[in-house]
Amino acid sequence: MAIKLYGLTAAAVLTMLALTACGGGGAQEGKDRSGSAAVDGNPDAAAIYKQQCLSCHAADLSGKVGPNLQKVGAKLTKEQIAGKIEAGGGGMPAFKSLLNGQQIDTLASWLADKK
Repeated sequence: MAIKLYGLTAAAVLTMLALTACGGGGAQEGKDRSGSAAVDGNPDAAAIYKQQCLSCHAADLSGKVGPNLQKVGAKLTKEQIAGKIEAGGGGMPAFKSLLNGQQIDTLASWLADKK
C-alpha cells in the first residue's frame, strides 16, 4: 500500500513539473518578464521568444530549465538552431506544430546572431 501511494505521489509530482517546465507562464503570468537580451534586435523574433521560449530559457537567455542561449550562435548554425526548434530533443519539446516555418526561421536567425 505504501509503495503504491509513493508511486502515485511521484507520478503526480513529475506530471506537475512537466506541465510547468516549458511553454506556460505559470505563477509569473501577468508579470513583466521581459529582459534586455530577449527584446533587443528583431521585434518579431523577440515576441516569438517571449511567447514560446522565455519560460524555459529566461528573459535574458541565461537559461532556467533549458540551456543558456546568450551565445548559442557561436556554437550552432542558424540551420542547427532551426532544426532544434522544429524537432526538439534532449528535453526540449518540438515546436513545429506551434510555429510556422517563417516564425522558426525568424527565431533561428535572431538566435544565430547571439555570439
